Amino acid sequence: MSAEPQIPESVRSKAMRVALLTVLVASGVTIVGLAFLTTIVERKQEAKNPFFRVVELTDDTEDPAIWGKNFPLQYDDYRRTVDQVRTKYGGSEAMPRTPTQADPRSVVSQSRLEEDPRLKTMWAGYAFAADFREERGHAFMLDDQTYTDRQRVVKQPGTCMHCHASVYVPYKKLGDGDIIKGFEKMNAMPYPEARPLVKHPVTCVDCHDSQTMALRITRPGFIEGIAALKAAQGVKNYDVNRDATRQEMRSYVCAQCHVEYYFKGAEKRLVYPWHNGLKVEQMLAYYDEVKHRDWTHADTGAAALKVQHPEFELWSQGIHARSGVACADCHMPFKRVGATKISDHHVRSPLLNISHACQTCHKWPEAELKARVENIQDRTYQLRNQAMDALMELIQDIKSARASGLATNHPALVKAQDFQRKSQFYLDFVEAENSMGFHAPQEAARILAESINFARKGQIAIREK
Repeated sequence: MSAEPQIPESVRSKAMRVALLTVLVASGVTIVGLAFLTTIVERKQEAKNPFFRVVELTDDTEDPAIWGKNFPLQYDDYRRTVDQVRTKYGGSEAMPRTPTQADPRSVVSQSRLEEDPRLKTMWAGYAFAADFREERGHAFMLDDQTYTDRQRVVKQPGTCMHCHASVYVPYKKLGDGDIIKGFEKMNAMPYPEARPLVKHPVTCVDCHDSQTMALRITRPGFIEGIAALKAAQGVKNYDVNRDATRQEMRSYVCAQCHVEYYFKGAEKRLVYPWHNGLKVEQMLAYYDEVKHRDWTHADTGAAALKVQHPEFELWSQGIHARSGVACADCHMPFKRVGATKISDHHVRSPLLNISHACQTCHKWPEAELKARVENIQDRTYQLRNQAMDALMELIQDIKSARASGLATNHPALVKAQDFQRKSQFYLDFVEAENSMGFHAPQEAARILAESINFARKGQIAIREK
């Protein structure tokens, strides 16, 4: 009987190594697979529980720090609105100042009046000619309103709180649960009387339902303004909190404050001039119909208007609005933290967050996207300067004509003053809007071209006297 062949030791050793390696690889794959499955389970669980209810929130919880216990990610972003980062045409540099008893701020933003002294001539006789600075983040919106030198020049009303403070809870308290009545009461108060009633800049309760976190509108000015706009479009009895879509609400919560407005009557009721539409000429037509003026220009006697911050109105004429892109899509874009998808509450310029704000839709390098934006802004700024020069020349011509003895009621003077009103309103519409034309580039260029045209027509009118 023949003997079994002997397996060489080298072959036996190699086979054992292969078997051991196979076991190790299989074990590694198993471990990785289990870890991956565990991660999936954890992430699914995170997604099911987007926040932990640490504290109970109510409709009267206005302190954002309390909301932050349940929503720490959003609150951390919210707190970062103290950041002062300058873009080419926006944002603010931190300018140190010596605190005083009247103004305890140790840091402010740069003065726009020092950057362009022509603004003082444009607003001669109005409080903005005394103090106008670059806008800072939401964290400063209340303090910068409280301590502006404009408070020294003119007695401002409590109406200013509507856009500079968390007013939902104070309105409720003043109106015994009715925010419209509370709004009316605060409007009529002198600013120093209204200021102690508010504690915070805009907070969570101003935009979110405390129980469902659904977006909501709490500013009476917008509730009434959007209803007037819809009525002009043939939609009767529009209730924004009932009728707006979720995507619309992602713009409307911003538009509660980022809009043009005026104070109506002795009661200083805040009104958005949208009764004819959102375009600049439609708002001016409304002001003309109600014979409103913000002040009488000190150099010319013209019935002048001061535009505020019409971001919503200009955006509504642009390609992003027509494409269904909301304010929050760019200024508060979605981001992921672990498995949680949240809206970035560090509200800021998209140019400071291009990867999330722009590249989600525009698949181009950051440098190119930034260059495209700045190219639009450069062109708008050049037009803005030309419109400003034209307005300065018109103001000087009217001022000279008055000094030469031209009668106050002379038709040429009255006509020139009306052209100044138009030119100034159109120019200020772009000047006060915070995108330097980017929200609607062609519309901004049209508005500035019209401003130049009005100024030149005013010069012709005064010279044909």
